[in-house]
Amino acid sequence: MTEATEHISAGEARRPLFVGVDVGGTNIKVGVVDDEGRSVGARSIHTAEESGPGDAARRIGEAVRGLLGKSGIEPGEVVRVGLATPGPMDIPAGMLLGPGNLPHWHNSPIRDLVSKACGLPVTFANDANAAAYGEFWAGAAREHRSMVLFTMGTGIGGGIITEGMLIEGVHSCGGELGHIIIDSDPEAPINSLGIRGTLEGYCGAYAVVRRTHEELNRGEASSLKKRLDAGEELTPLMVAQEAEAGDHLSLEIVMETARYMAIGAVTAIHTIDPESVVIGGGMTFGGEGHPLGERFMKRLREEAHLRMIESLRDKIHISFATLGGDAGYIGAAGLARREYAGK
Repeated sequence: MTEATEHISAGEARRPLFVGVDVGGTNIKVGVVDDEGRSVGARSIHTAEESGPGDAARRIGEAVRGLLGKSGIEPGEVVRVGLATPGPMDIPAGMLLGPGNLPHWHNSPIRDLVSKACGLPVTFANDANAAAYGEFWAGAAREHRSMVLFTMGTGIGGGIITEGMLIEGVHSCGGELGHIIIDSDPEAPINSLGIRGTLEGYCGAYAVVRRTHEELNRGEASSLKKRLDAGEELTPLMVAQEAEAGDHLSLEIVMETARYMAIGAVTAIHTIDPESVVIGGGMTFGGEGHPLGERFMKRLREEAHLRMIESLRDKIHISFATLGGDAGYIGAAGLARREYAGK
C-alpha cells in the first residue's frame, strides 16, 4: 500500500497541535498531528494487554511527553488528545465494553484514564471510525465531502462520513460494516460475533483461510498443498504469494474476495450515496501499485459496477487507502481537532 502521510518538523507545524492514540491488541501508536493533518512525530509502544488499561494509560502519557520532548514541542501547544480503540464501546461514557482483543480491559473507563495520564481532555472513538476520519481529513478522500471506509484484516472494520460528520450511531455501533449481511442462507458461515452470512464472515482473514481450506478439501489442485504438507500454516499472505506465482485456486480466492467486498461496498453505497469508497487495512493483497492488489481492485470495481444503480455508475470513486498504519492516530487527532473547534 502506498503511504502518503506528510511528516513535518515542529517548526513547520501549524498550531494548535493534537495527539492521536490508536490502540491495538499488540501495539499502541501515538502521534502528534498539526492543524492541517500533518504528522510531527509518532512512535509505537507495546499494548501489554494483560497489564490492564491503567498501566497502558500511564505508558501512553509517558509516550506523549517523550514525543513532545523529542520534537521540541512545549506541552501547552497540544490542546487535546484523540483516542481510538476497538469496540464495542460506549462513546458518550468513555467506556470500553468488551473488545475481543483486549480481554483484560473490559468495562474500563479508558477515556478518563488516558485523560488523567496525559493531563488533557480526550475525544474517544472507534478505531475503524478514526481510520476513516484520517483518510477523509488527510488521505485518500481528502477531496471529498463523504466517504465509506472498509478495513480488511483479521475482521472487516468500517467507517462512514457524510458531509464531514462521522456516523457513530446512538449505541456507538455506527459503521460496523463488517457485519453487513451478504448471505441469508441458514448455513452461511458465522463471523467473529456469531452472526451468519456477514461480509466479515466471507472476507476477514480467517474467512479467506476457511474458504481456501474448503476448496482444497474438495480436491482442487493447488501449489498451496505442497507448502501445507511441509508444515506451513495457511494464511492470506500465503494465498497471495501463490496467486502471484500463478496458482489458479489462490487467484480465484483473491478474486472471489473482491466480489464479496463489492457486494458489501454496494450495500453501503446504496445506503449512504457517498462520493468515495476507500479500501484499507492489512489484507489488501499488496494494495495500490502492486500487480495483485491492482487486479483485486479492478475486480472489486467491476463487480460493484454490475450491482450499482445505473445513475451511480462511474460516479463513485473506489480506491485504496493512502495513510497505511498512520490512519488511526491521524484520524483520532482529527476528531479531537473537530471537538476542540466546536467548543
